[in-house]
Amino acid sequence: MPTSQDMTTDLDPGLLDALQHQVAVFARRAEQTRLGGVGQARNSMDRAAYLLLNRLDQEGPMGVKALAAGMGIDSSTVTRQVAPLVDTGLVKRTSHPEDGRAVVLQLSPRGHARLEEVRSSRRELMAQVTDGWSEEERQQFCTLLTRFNSALSARQSGGPVVEAEEQPTS
Repeated sequence: MPTSQDMTTDLDPGLLDALQHQVAVFARRAEQTRLGGVGQARNSMDRAAYLLLNRLDQEGPMGVKALAAGMGIDSSTVTRQVAPLVDTGLVKRTSHPEDGRAVVLQLSPRGHARLEEVRSSRRELMAQVTDGWSEEERQQFCTLLTRFNSALSARQSGGPVVEAEEQPTS
């Protein structure tokens, strides 16, 4: 099996250094702004909350285990992250439609409205940040970033790379 040293032998170390540096800068900038969009701070949302609300919006009501599996994190983490969303009324716990003993998490109307407010603000931020880019450049960047995120996810989980993972739908 090739070592990581073997895998990088033919690659340009300067380019890899520049790439890792730009990824680090991106991560810092994203965390600084929380990619909160434009406007007031009210348009920002914690990354974990955004990802949870987005998944519930896209896939519908689901249990903690299914939500955790879909996000690649453990159930205890989802439980901890969902608690404040339930407390603030963004997510509601309901009975499973087929098994009344099971509990599912569902985006509340308030959660849907809040998520759409944040999405709208983030769309505006993306439009501003990529002002001057062609639609083709935006699509190419999105495709490459999706591919990069999928490769990171696969590396972390030890599974195969799924090219369409986390592709935005809104």
